[in-house]
Amino acid sequence: MRRFVLAADHGGFTLKEAMLKALRLRFPEMEFVDMGCQSLESVDYPDYAELACKEVLAQKAEAAILFCGTGIGISIAANKIKGIRCAHLSDTYSAAKSKEHNNANAISLGGRVIGEDLALEIISAYIQAKFQGERHQRRINKISNLEKLYLCCE
Repeated sequence: MRRFVLAADHGGFTLKEAMLKALRLRFPEMEFVDMGCQSLESVDYPDYAELACKEVLAQKAEAAILFCGTGIGISIAANKIKGIRCAHLSDTYSAAKSKEHNNANAISLGGRVIGEDLALEIISAYIQAKFQGERHQRRINKISNLEKLYLCCE
């Protein structure tokens, strides 16, 4: 069964909650796991990016679907984690390409800037896309080399 983890800070909480319900209805053959947060009380998005991305790196989830107010902060936090390629998304074309070309293993959306209907279409486009490999894998390998060069040292 394909498994995805969803996580948000307080700014993305409402959209995360709506997407959990909508995705479970649209894709009943897939598992969507809530990694928090659980309320509108202020929390820090790096904590939730880390929780969800650790599941991806441990191969317990295919991808992390992340939310904060704009989707920007949580994507920056996720992209600091070695091995994570998080795409900040606001349209369906980029959602598909983030998987097809970049094999993104995390995506982020802004709970205060994207409506529920569009968010569901963006996430659906991402989930339904397939990595195209070949020349794209060569580019991902170069991204991994950049991680080794620049994320290796304090």
